[in-house]
Amino acid sequence: MSAGVDLSQFYETFFDEADELLADMEQILLNVDIDHPDPDQLNAIFRAAHSIKGGAGTFGCFGLLADTTHLLENLLDALRQGELSLRKDMIDLFLETKDVLTEQVAAYRNSQEPGQQAYERICAQLRELALEHKGEAAQPGVPAAAPEAASSVPAVAVEAEAGVLADVAGVANVAAAGADLPLLVHIERIQPNDAKALLTEMGLLGEVLHHEEGVGTLSVWLRTTCSADDLEAVCCFIVNADQVHVAPEAVPVDAVREGVPSRRMPPEPEADPVKADAADAAAAAVAGAPPAEHPPQAAPASKNDAPARPAADAARKPAKEGGTLRVGVEKVDQIINLVGELVITQAMLVQTASTLDPVEHDRLLNGIEQLERNARDLQESVMSIRMMPMDYVFSRFPRVVRESASKLGKQIRLTTRGQATELDKSLIERIIDPLTHLVRNSLDHGIETPEKRIAAGKDPEGHLTLSAQHSGGQIIIEVSDDGAGLSRERILNKAMQQGFPVNENTPDDELWQLIFAPGFSTAEKVTDISGRGVGMDVVRRNIQGMGGHIQLSSRAGQGTTTRIVLPLTLAILDGMTVQAGEEVFILPLSNVSESIQPTAEQLHSISEGDRVLHVRGEYLPLIALHEVFDVQGAQTEITRSIAVILQAEESRFALLVDHLVGQQQVVVKNLEANYRKIPGISAATILGDGSVALIVDVFALLRMTRNKTA
Repeated sequence: MSAGVDLSQFYETFFDEADELLADMEQILLNVDIDHPDPDQLNAIFRAAHSIKGGAGTFGCFGLLADTTHLLENLLDALRQGELSLRKDMIDLFLETKDVLTEQVAAYRNSQEPGQQAYERICAQLRELALEHKGEAAQPGVPAAAPEAASSVPAVAVEAEAGVLADVAGVANVAAAGADLPLLVHIERIQPNDAKALLTEMGLLGEVLHHEEGVGTLSVWLRTTCSADDLEAVCCFIVNADQVHVAPEAVPVDAVREGVPSRRMPPEPEADPVKADAADAAAAAVAGAPPAEHPPQAAPASKNDAPARPAADAARKPAKEGGTLRVGVEKVDQIINLVGELVITQAMLVQTASTLDPVEHDRLLNGIEQLERNARDLQESVMSIRMMPMDYVFSRFPRVVRESASKLGKQIRLTTRGQATELDKSLIERIIDPLTHLVRNSLDHGIETPEKRIAAGKDPEGHLTLSAQHSGGQIIIEVSDDGAGLSRERILNKAMQQGFPVNENTPDDELWQLIFAPGFSTAEKVTDISGRGVGMDVVRRNIQGMGGHIQLSSRAGQGTTTRIVLPLTLAILDGMTVQAGEEVFILPLSNVSESIQPTAEQLHSISEGDRVLHVRGEYLPLIALHEVFDVQGAQTEITRSIAVILQAEESRFALLVDHLVGQQQVVVKNLEANYRKIPGISAATILGDGSVALIVDVFALLRMTRNKTA
């Protein structure tokens, strides 16, 4: 490419699309039927590798990525052509190659060089498989491909057969025929500076026989070995695809303007639907078109559907309704912050207007009421932009289950439900590690080996289920298995050894909670599947850090279910506003059970200075909010205070406050970014009068209570 074209501006688009293609490749590999592979699936896997290789070659500076995908796509091409028979070890190797490619893309994204050792290792394995394939092909009795079949092999396959590695001006594609093809390239609606740059590019692609510049047009007669697709892809680095027309040299310019079919028209109907070369993907990426839409497990099309349209064709067409727009997360976060400020300003106006005469200021109050509705709708719409489907998380577990089951010698079937359930992006990224730990626990300690399951009268194949669903303003995520369940006897003995206050009559629900205690484990041995030094206490702490809680239920011989309850987003919060002295605090409404005014009969002392509140047969620890945060001038007489009953994890306690101010939705502001971490406080918000209110960390208060009584 000429110095006038900066390809680095397109790197991020390429990296994003490469990640998507690799994710699709993994899903298809995990779902392909090894004995009877679907041709559409094999074509889709090949197409993913082919597009990544073409894109990497286009930029010319991602050598290891291009070389690795080049070896991979040759093998995938042999598979889809029926020259190789699919085996389980091939799937394993392709999945391992996908991991290496993912690491290479991540390294290049961070302006680093990928690991040479991993590159050499995986390439050696791919070459070994390729040599095995060539050995099979050279055996007597194996017929050679018919000459007419060569036309159905993509350019990259012809290139591999000839042992040629060509790079035409950075575009990783060569013409199958290899002959000079005089072509006429006509570009419309072009600026003079762009015309000059394009003319230079044409000179790099071949011999410019003649060129003409008109008002907003450029016509170039070119002798080249490049295909029309290559020429159009290169032009798309500077102009839009619909401005470019390529035709044989003999066609007059006027005919080209009128739409004479170009040399890049598709071949006969029986041609391979995935024959489009890598320049198409590069053209789509540069033109800013969204990637071709396809379901991850059946891309690019079913047998009865029309062939998948190459990405460049999408780039040449105007954007459809319902298309996608790739926007940086930081821009979305900025919009969310601005909308939050708008909501705060609107709340200030509402509070100020509440003092006005509704008769005299009727129109103003109606306008403020309309503003309030619009601000809430705007806030909900903006928040929905950050929402992502749970499939982003669930899609990585088929691979985990497959590999773990193989290592453990178990048969395990994974079922996912509620993949379309949406969660805020910031939460969906943080939930991956806790979920992975829970899944590995079920695989390692929950589901039995086939022999043990058969002996227990169960199906030798274990069943693991991941599900997600919305419930009010929360999302519920469950990890459920049909394994042996938790051993009450083992947990009880371990708890007694470690000095926990339990006995034979301790209910199961309370006993299961001990699993989340720091350092508590009943595993007989540490394995590389689970037990990696990350205990269930870390899982619970991570969940609580996201404003959620975790629950556990189990039945002996029938399995275990772990339930995670999270808010849909951390940017807004439904809260109860309470007051202690002159200070105002926000309690998360999801943790509030009820509020009562204590009576003297309900109060009981259990030790010096410690009291509990008796509510309907339950004795609840009593915490005074003003004591926790040293608030002056607060109500000290318990019977004249309000007790707010809070639920945290599986425990309940009573929080004493002076007054209940009301319920409202607040915009959450990070306190640590603007001040510092305060024990017992999770964040802050700005109220309608402009004052700052602290949001109470209910789980931290519970821990403080336990530490006090310990």
